Amino acid sequence: MTRAVRYLFLAVLAIVLIVVASANRSLVTVHALPADLAALFQVDLQTQVPAFLVLFAGIILGLLIGFTWEWLREHKHRRTASTKSREVSRLERELAALKDQTALPDDDVLALLDKPKSR
Repeated sequence: MTRAVRYLFLAVLAIVLIVVASANRSLVTVHALPADLAALFQVDLQTQVPAFLVLFAGIILGLLIGFTWEWLREHKHRRTASTKSREVSRLERELAALKDQTALPDDDVLALLDKPKSR
C-alpha cells in the first residue's frame, strides 16, 4: 500500500514538473553580474536558457541550502545523542560484567563452589 502511494505521488509530481517545463520553454537571458557591476569590471557573462531550468535550479538550490542549514543547526543534537549512546553502551557493558561477577548458580552446591571471591 505504501509503495503504491509513493509511486502515485512520484507520478503526479512528474506530471506537474513536465507541465511546468512545457509551459515555460521560452528562452530567458541569465546574467552572472548586474549591468553596472559588469560594466565596471568590463565582463559580461550571460547565457540564454529555458525559463523552466532557471525555476528548477532555484528550487534545487533552495532545498540544498535549507538541508545544509538544518544539518549544521542540528549538529549539537547529534553530538549529544552520540555521547549518550556511548555512555549507555559503556554502562550496559559494566552492568553485564557486574552481573557475571555476582551471579550465583541455581544449584546450592555449585553456588558454594562458584561463589565470587571477596576482595
